[in-house]
Order: sequence, then structure tokens, then C-alpha cells
Amino acid sequence: MKTHKFNFSVAYADTDAGGIMYHGRYIEIAERARMNWLGKNARPVPDDVGLVIRNLSIQYIRPLFLADEFAVETVVTGVGAASVSVEQKFVKNGEICAILTGTAAYLNAVGRPSRLPDVLAQALEN
Repeated sequence: MKTHKFNFSVAYADTDAGGIMYHGRYIEIAERARMNWLGKNARPVPDDVGLVIRNLSIQYIRPLFLADEFAVETVVTGVGAASVSVEQKFVKNGEICAILTGTAAYLNAVGRPSRLPDVLAQALEN
């Protein structure tokens, strides 16, 4: 499947006292990358769409430091009847620093689990 790249640089507010990117920031940055990916691809998403994170896992491999520039590479790894799974790699100069994997469930306009609309499922598979 196609990979989407989202460029980012570590700001002072992203770091702990030692200048290392705080572990919780990875989740926030991954979310920005997913939203950027959905927006840039102009996915045909219905107004009532609700992709809600169901599970999330992060493997930290190498730390990122203040002023580091890196990319978050997002790829869809699976599309189910009511969910989508993604893998997001934090890559700096060709080296993987962290890998985030997760699954989002689709909720309809009233907040109940529902099948992915066909148009959304097809867009995610492409």
C-alpha cells in the first residue's frame, strides 16, 4: 500500500529536561500525520465519519532530540469491515526511531460501531 510522509522537527516543547523527545509526543505527532494523510488525499469521507483509536502500540528504538528533523511514514496495513489498521514509522536520516501500530474503529453519526462506508473502505485500500 502507498506510504504517506509527514515531515516534522522536534521543538523545545516536545522534549524533556534532557532534550529528548517526550514519549507521549509520539502519539500526538502520529495523530497529526494521520490527519494530514487523510486531508492531503482528499479521502471521500462522509460527514458522519468517526474513526476512533481502538488500540495502539509503540516500539521506541532510538531517541529523537531537540531540533531533529524526521518524517512519519504512514501506511495502511489492513482494512476490516468496521476498522482500519495503520503502521507509522518515525524515520530520521533513513533510520527508524520508533514504530507505532494501531487500529481505528469506525463509529457512525450516533457513536455506534458500524461498517466502513464502501467509498471510505475503497479509498483506504488504495
